[in-house]
Amino acid sequence: MSATLPHPVRPDPVDADAGTRQRVLQLVASSGPVAAPEIAARLDLTPAAIRRHLGVLEQTAQIAVHEQPGRGPARRGRPARRYVATNQGQAALSHTYSELAADALRFLAETGGASAVEAFAERRVSELEQRLSQPGLEGSTTERVHALADALSADGYAASARPVPGGHAVQLCQGHCPVQDVAHEFPQLCEAEARAFSRLLGVHVQRLATLASGGHVCTTSIPVIPVATSNHAAPSNHAGPVLAPEGTNA
Repeated sequence: MSATLPHPVRPDPVDADAGTRQRVLQLVASSGPVAAPEIAARLDLTPAAIRRHLGVLEQTAQIAVHEQPGRGPARRGRPARRYVATNQGQAALSHTYSELAADALRFLAETGGASAVEAFAERRVSELEQRLSQPGLEGSTTERVHALADALSADGYAASARPVPGGHAVQLCQGHCPVQDVAHEFPQLCEAEARAFSRLLGVHVQRLATLASGGHVCTTSIPVIPVATSNHAAPSNHAGPVLAPEGTNA
């Protein structure tokens, strides 16, 4: 009896389309305003395939037709539509930069060890700490947390301060993290950020959840009443923030 040969595994056409569409979007972002024939020639695709991908990208508001009124003398026929990437399209490409950052940190870990990654995380968060240091971070702990949330929001972190029932703590919540994808592999970035919050607020903090670990927000619990030894001063290097196991109840 002859053996049955396995069927060859064919690539998922949906995945293939998504990959090609990503290449089209990258080309529009880097070379726009660009017309469909130019894209087809650059990517070695048929005009029909290019029109299909451009149609999807335009429907999802990732690209838009570039309007240039009054450019050159009028010509017979319909002028070629030229495309540019929208803000939404640029955001869709941002994961490419996350991959580059992760590759760089992997190389740093391989060549310099874990201590090199930790040093990078501290260097990065020190710049954030300098931006967030401001006269508004004064007063009671609750007032300082609200001021820090406002400063983080202005920096693009979509942050808010939420009181905890009982009045003994307030939660600092961040709905956006620019390094979320990278921090999933390198939690040192989250740990360094928590230490920076501890220094800025003058109290020990407890990280309850992060976007990088699957939470729907980054949540940091801050006690309203500082510990007796802190006296509103930055905690020592030996007493950093508490990094609790992260849950999904944030």
